[in-house]
Amino acid sequence: MDRIRAKSASAAAAYDLVTSLQMRFVDNLTGTSKKYGSGDGFSPVEWFRDDGKHGGGVRYEGKDEIVFNRASVNVSQVQYDDDDAKSLASATAISTIIHPKNPLAPSVHMHFSWTEMKDGKGYWRLMADLNPSNDNLDHKAMFADMLKKAAPEQYDEASAQGDCYFYIPALGRHRGITHFYLESYNSSDAQADFELVKKVGESAMDCYTDILNSVLDDNPTASAEETQKQLDYHTLYLFQVLTLDRGTTSGLLVHDQNDVGIMGSIPSHINKTLLASWQEKMQAPQDQLLLALVDSLSDDDICLVDTETKKKLANAVRKHYQTHPEAINMQASGNTVPPTVANHK
Repeated sequence: MDRIRAKSASAAAAYDLVTSLQMRFVDNLTGTSKKYGSGDGFSPVEWFRDDGKHGGGVRYEGKDEIVFNRASVNVSQVQYDDDDAKSLASATAISTIIHPKNPLAPSVHMHFSWTEMKDGKGYWRLMADLNPSNDNLDHKAMFADMLKKAAPEQYDEASAQGDCYFYIPALGRHRGITHFYLESYNSSDAQADFELVKKVGESAMDCYTDILNSVLDDNPTASAEETQKQLDYHTLYLFQVLTLDRGTTSGLLVHDQNDVGIMGSIPSHINKTLLASWQEKMQAPQDQLLLALVDSLSDDDICLVDTETKKKLANAVRKHYQTHPEAINMQASGNTVPPTVANHK
């Protein structure tokens, strides 16, 4: 079944851009898989919004369990050209998260999206952040320097906004080691903005691949302590994504047709005891959200987050915000809060 794509030229260009970024990153990481792992690389999974009537997407899931703990590179385009009641024309995005198997290799998250309203106005969202379980200052410097070169005029603001967005108040720490975040970005120069997204996206993907390959080329053996730090960090990653991340929550509230894809950022295993211990640090009603997340997991101390668990976690998040819609205001933000859910109504 073919997905119906957005009609506007800017949305079509955005779709071509995010698709090219997707294939660039998948090709990069497939090369990593062939050189250092099983060679299984990635396989595509397609999903549809309203049976394709309002778009859908394709995500590439990492299949190499030697190189990847979890890996997902997702492209989507949702459009409402046929629905006059909605002010949103289309939303086009690439979202990717890579969690390597080796605890000494950092995770990475990137998101680039174009949102276009029916009045012709639109804006970009750009995110790129390095997320190690075992900090490496050389990796931090490489990633930050790359971002400074890719976006020299925007870097200082994007870094400050990223540090704000990815801060976890309950734990008094950030999720990652270096962050880049621009929300509702529109300089009034459409071509310059397009080139900025392309430059940041390509540079971040190539830089991360170089970092990952450099770790695997050295073939280090992680200590028991470093391996435990990875498990605990993966637990923190789930905690931040499912209790603070607006993009994840908005996607789950808008529809339930891509829950597994939206949960593609969750690592394979988490420390349930550690996760539960953070409930007492949370304000109401978010403490109840964490309790619901913990209840969605298996009874094991080290829990596998499989497909069925992802569905349970997605439903727990959705139900919480349907019951406590005001709690969305407790989620992460920079200076600008995007009206993502409202756009889809």
